[in-house]
Amino acid sequence: MRNRRAALAATATAASLALALTACGQNSEGGSEEDKGSSEGATIGISMPTKSSERWIADGNNVVQHLEDKGYETKLVYGEDDPDQQVSQIENMITQGVDALIIAAIDNKSMNNVLQQAADADIPVISYDRLILGSEDVDYYASFDNEKVGELQGTYIVEQLGLKDGSEKGPFNIELFAGSNDDNNTRYFFQGAMNVLQPYIDKKQLVVKSGQTELPQVTTLRWDGATAQRRMDDILTKSYKSGKVDAVLSPYDGISIGILSALKSDGYGSKDKPLPVVTGQDAEVASVKSIIADEQSMTVYKDTRELAKVASNMVDAVLNDKKPEVNDTKTYDNGAKVVPAYLLEPVAVDKANYQKAVVDSGYIKESDLK
Repeated sequence: MRNRRAALAATATAASLALALTACGQNSEGGSEEDKGSSEGATIGISMPTKSSERWIADGNNVVQHLEDKGYETKLVYGEDDPDQQVSQIENMITQGVDALIIAAIDNKSMNNVLQQAADADIPVISYDRLILGSEDVDYYASFDNEKVGELQGTYIVEQLGLKDGSEKGPFNIELFAGSNDDNNTRYFFQGAMNVLQPYIDKKQLVVKSGQTELPQVTTLRWDGATAQRRMDDILTKSYKSGKVDAVLSPYDGISIGILSALKSDGYGSKDKPLPVVTGQDAEVASVKSIIADEQSMTVYKDTRELAKVASNMVDAVLNDKKPEVNDTKTYDNGAKVVPAYLLEPVAVDKANYQKAVVDSGYIKESDLK
């Protein structure tokens, strides 16, 4: 088989042609049915961030299942939110001779040396959900429309507060939270939300009483719920001796749970002091149950089963010298190159549509929500 790195480099200049693959008689997996699978039996290394989030456990299992269904062997590891451990695990998989890597980075700036090792060993790399930064040795990116996630969260807040369609209601108090500062997705989520919210902040219909409005002020290291809870406690103590919180922009369900704990400890959740609008992301079971219980307001559902399928199809295409399907060749500049990407669509979920969105689709079992 010809050098895959050379093949990838040769096709990169024609990335925009990927959108026309199906018109050329190829399936969504990057190759015709008769061509598919000539690399079956190869071993794929899969590196996920942590087992502390049910989302990443599901991602790992789904990627394994899709690859094994295609006939590949797999090695699945979890870095437990330790960037050094993740790098060490990836180095070990390179030494063991894996044929491709799928990596959801813990620290997206810590990968340069290990990805150079992968390139030297002719091992293609798929960046999974979190774009790896600063390296030319990232071949493709599989994720969701991350800015759209933030837009859905911001739009939900605006709608729930009755600000849409030119309403002059307000002012309402809002506090802002963002994800981990070492995750590239954080800025896209926050940018998407602020595209919606900033005009209302400028008009003073939304007021951030803490004064914390810039991204570096509102990040939450490792997306940790306990860290978010401590920050929310501090905001309530210092900025809400009078007045109440009407909305909280939260980028992720685990952070939302921490925020809600702080709010409830401060007396929110009663008839006289209702909980604010609180957003989220990932449709984790605990947060869907919270939505049903009228605590968390909404979450953004991202069908990670589909993401696992996209990443697996990318690997299968690359290992068979085919061009993976992509739908974005301009947005995701990692500082060293623009990485061709396939982006899936996220969906806003609240009490009104959770049944159809996440239960009827089979993403969550109804019995898990009892």
